[in-house]
Amino acid sequence: MNILAELKYTESHEWVKRNADGTVTVGITDHAQDLLGDMVFVENPAPGRQLAAGEACGVVESVKAASDVYAPLAGEVVAINIELETAPEAINQDAFAAWMFTMKPTNSADLDALLDAEAYRKLVESEQH
Repeated sequence: MNILAELKYTESHEWVKRNADGTVTVGITDHAQDLLGDMVFVENPAPGRQLAAGEACGVVESVKAASDVYAPLAGEVVAINIELETAPEAINQDAFAAWMFTMKPTNSADLDALLDAEAYRKLVESEQH
């Protein structure tokens, strides 16, 4: 299981990367893609959409199951990774390179409340027992 120290994480298995321009990039974790298996479909939120923290805003579908993707923070979607529409398997190849969407948080301080790498590792380990 790959967990990058510089990212933040959610209990619903999204990763969040702080960008220099104040936006954050969001994707699903390596652990999540491993559980789901081979990705066949990705649905991202529309650019311009206002999201509430914890709101279901996208879907990843694998040969095993469909799973909602949740907004890690409140804010506005500013960009989506359209490459995932035709190549959802990119998430399986590298879950951290295959970002889903970028958003501008309403309050960037909310990012500090997300899980750090160590807390996320403990969460995943507790789910496996």
